[in-house]
Amino acid sequence: MTDRVCVGVVVGVHGIRGAVRVKSFTEVAADIGYYSPVEDEAGATKIRLKVTGEVKGQVIVTLDGVTSREAAEALKGTKFWVSRERLPRTGEDEFLYSDLIGMTAVGLGGQILGTVTAVHDFGAGDVLDIALVPKGSLMVPFSKDSVPEVDVSGRKLVVIPPVYAPDEKEDGESGGREG
Repeated sequence: MTDRVCVGVVVGVHGIRGAVRVKSFTEVAADIGYYSPVEDEAGATKIRLKVTGEVKGQVIVTLDGVTSREAAEALKGTKFWVSRERLPRTGEDEFLYSDLIGMTAVGLGGQILGTVTAVHDFGAGDVLDIALVPKGSLMVPFSKDSVPEVDVSGRKLVVIPPVYAPDEKEDGESGGREG
């Protein structure tokens, strides 16, 4: 676990007066405003922000001292960090993405499958991206059925990989008509 958690990232500008579009990683996007001031990735700069609106799943934010489009453009890619202790406590079976990334994924028998490299949300629920050992990757729904056990302090989780139906061509069928 890390001492700090990324709560958002600047993804673009909004208008000509220095507002930015932020992809928020908080449960409710606009709640990123409650964590002001945030820090940059190095932790060297405190950034005061104010949420002024929402558009297409992103929040519009003004930042102290940023008053031009050019200054806002320079901030693209800037991540906003806060101390973990400022976040609400997670409930049972609730996890921060930052806690899951880097965990060792093991099978039901304890065999190491790989490492969680990312958590995605494509709209139908969270999906773990696992880099397999020795190579390849696997995407697994982050659900009790597919991930029955998560040990945050032990930095591992148990994964039941999905079973895929074989492709017809893999079965030796040509897929064409017989005649």
